Amino acid sequence: MLTREALNIAVDREVDLVKIAPTATPPVCRLMDYGKFRYEQAQKEKEARRHQHIVEVKEIRLSSTIDAHDFNFKLKNAIRFLKDGDKVKVTVRFHGRQVVHSGLGEKQLLKFAEGCSELALIEKPPKLEGRRMFLFLAPKAAVKPAPKAIKEKE
Repeated sequence: MLTREALNIAVDREVDLVKIAPTATPPVCRLMDYGKFRYEQAQKEKEARRHQHIVEVKEIRLSSTIDAHDFNFKLKNAIRFLKDGDKVKVTVRFHGRQVVHSGLGEKQLLKFAEGCSELALIEKPPKLEGRRMFLFLAPKAAVKPAPKAIKEKE
């Protein structure tokens, strides 16, 4: 259809002529109320933003000589963060000559990751940068339960 004919039809119906696929040959157009279309798109985007979850990175700091009770306390906090859907950065800071024994810090990080293994996956393995060694844990994808069967009323 010629562009002039399409524009005449749009004027007669009091709607807009909107190009849907301008790069196609010939270009594809649609008759619609463009203001209403933009409003509906804005509402859909607003609804999508409301339902999205922004993932934060929470940090847990350990030392290579941490006691069992403190370790368990920090492990519980990390599990809580993972249940909320946040990523966790676990950091071990070495003081003085402790950096010579960085293997102890790596053991602590791997033990920590093992404690969270039900809820988390290791996103980045332990890495030493300067006097800090860190590890990133990401929550496992939540598996949605199968929908319950709806019983029909007899």
